Amino acid sequence: MANSMTGFGRGIAMDEGRELQVELKAVNHRYLDISLRMSKALGAFEDRIRKTLSQKLARGHVDVYVSYRNFGLTGREVRADLQLAAAYMEALAQIKERFPALHDDVTLLGVSRLPDVLAVTDGPEDEEAVAALLDAALGQALESMTAMRAAEGENLVADVLVRIGLIAERLRVVEEQAPAVVTDYRDRLAERIAALNPGTQLDEARLATEVALFADRCSVTEEIVRLKSHLAQFEKTARAEGAVGRKLDFMVQEMNRETNTIGSKANDLTITNAVLEIKGEIEKIREQIQNIE
Repeated sequence: MANSMTGFGRGIAMDEGRELQVELKAVNHRYLDISLRMSKALGAFEDRIRKTLSQKLARGHVDVYVSYRNFGLTGREVRADLQLAAAYMEALAQIKERFPALHDDVTLLGVSRLPDVLAVTDGPEDEEAVAALLDAALGQALESMTAMRAAEGENLVADVLVRIGLIAERLRVVEEQAPAVVTDYRDRLAERIAALNPGTQLDEARLATEVALFADRCSVTEEIVRLKSHLAQFEKTARAEGAVGRKLDFMVQEMNRETNTIGSKANDLTITNAVLEIKGEIEKIREQIQNIE
């Protein structure tokens, strides 16, 4: 069954004081669009994440949030940027000279708190251990999100298939009413001729010719056959696995095209009403399949 493009998943992996969490949030999008948000320390794993998601997902905008903490990390260092501290002191001296009324409260602790004067660096990370945690957490998040997308996709497909059935019912009305359009036209035309030329013998051959021309112009047999074919193909595709959203969107366009042609040829109130109902269901289907992968 087709999948929805909307879903959420979270995965957490922990080992030896390390904790890595991945959150995935997906919404509909024409193509696969992946947006990553994580610390610079995990930048080396960006391609790994994108490749994993690309193998599992075909369409949708996916926001990826990755957080990592190492509670057992040792070997942290605190480094002072003396040149930057000197620049700060020189700037402060200039401010003091310009505004002598200011109280001089520069302290060692105060200077150390200035931006980037002190920097804490972590010791070297075990990249293989982090990669293992990432794979585990990302796998959990993907599994959770995929299950949600599958469940919503099932609901979407169920809804559009009900609407396909409604369209088929209204199409049967069109098919049953179509022959009556020609018959009604013949009767009305004969009545008009008789009213305009009372007492004149009706030329059946000429009448038959006019009716035949009208029948050819208003015939919707081909459109009905094609629309039935589109309905059957749509249902088959919607029940298939994989990314079928684009195919369904194309089929909806073709269904709408055939319906418009039937409507333009219709010279009957019953057919016109059925066509309007069909177009309404097609529009609802179009809205639903925008979220199918």
